Amino acid sequence: MADSTASPTPAAQHHADRPVYVIGGGPGGLAAAYALRAQGIRAVVLEKADRVGASWRGHYDRLHLHTTRRLSGLPGLAMPRRFGRWVSRDDVVRYLEKYAEVHELEIVTGVEVSRIERSADGTGWLLHATGGRELTGRAVVVATGTNHTPRLPDWPGRDTYTGELLHAADYRNPQPYAGRDVLVVGVGNTGAEIAVDLVEGGASRVRLAVRTAPHIVRRSTAGWAAQYTGIVVRRLPVRLVDRLAGPMAKLSVPDLSAQGLARPDTGLYSRVNEGSIPVQDVGLIDAVRKGQVEVVTAVEGFEDGKVILAGGDRIGPDAVIAATGYVRSLEGLVGHLGVLNARGKPVATGAHTPKDAPGLYFTGFTNPISGMFREMAIDAEKIAKAVAKSVRKGQLA
Repeated sequence: MADSTASPTPAAQHHADRPVYVIGGGPGGLAAAYALRAQGIRAVVLEKADRVGASWRGHYDRLHLHTTRRLSGLPGLAMPRRFGRWVSRDDVVRYLEKYAEVHELEIVTGVEVSRIERSADGTGWLLHATGGRELTGRAVVVATGTNHTPRLPDWPGRDTYTGELLHAADYRNPQPYAGRDVLVVGVGNTGAEIAVDLVEGGASRVRLAVRTAPHIVRRSTAGWAAQYTGIVVRRLPVRLVDRLAGPMAKLSVPDLSAQGLARPDTGLYSRVNEGSIPVQDVGLIDAVRKGQVEVVTAVEGFEDGKVILAGGDRIGPDAVIAATGYVRSLEGLVGHLGVLNARGKPVATGAHTPKDAPGLYFTGFTNPISGMFREMAIDAEKIAKAVAKSVRKGQLA
């Protein structure tokens, strides 16, 4: 692994020496770099942090993969059996470090790419990076991930709120909240797991603000992981999956309407296609059923040190943790290239490149029910094969 003092390839290099630059040293970027190397193509990973797996290092302590160890390994290196079925955050980080080491990936740390554009001669891509660097590559793989920049809604009164307010990205464990009244905002997988973590960590009261009722699925039923079902149904028609999921949910998940968590009125797979992944239960169902997590309406704003909920109720928690998601923040990097849709998502991912941007690839920007790690592993090999094919045809200088 190269350190942060390494000198990336200068822009004036001969075309034949141009590497493929991979932006991001997380699982998607590392997998892509290995797959490209396996095709005989030089790949250089540019990571803005000082180590690989920076995003994973920053997640909360109790986080585990919701996908099985066996189906979460990246190309060329299985995850060790000692990690168990549901791999912890720390073991994911260890795995990514080992992956880079075993495959001797060429990684330059401390380098952040701010803008990508076509090279002057039109035969490659010019990357503008930290310290005035200008790097020219024959192709680029953008693997900066969906969890790039924490999103904190611009609630009315937020800026003058004097209480403790933090994004879930800054939450690590429940220790600072023992004996305190905490409101968690957002019922995605992060919000649900943090709420349970707070209960188990001794918070005096835990409330969960919900705007849209989520689909909740058991992580595993009689040994059958939810991921297996996600793989099976992923290519099926949306309406069919919606019809099948409804009865299954009623059998496996109790009705929590009396506790304020009604069953959703839209289909599970329809919601997935809108970008909303089901909540995998790691204790939320029991916590809500027992009253340990109280479900309240959505947050509308802040006023006079209070949190205003939909419907007009005002509450005064000791701390508010906003599990309100992230934004991809790709606009500055590639927004000028016409490769993003109205929601800031790449118009093409995996082995497909945008129509007017040949040689520009994106990985890790979907959130499939079949498992993020699994899909990034598949994408990596497809991208590498596509790049190799283009090189052979002389389409990438």
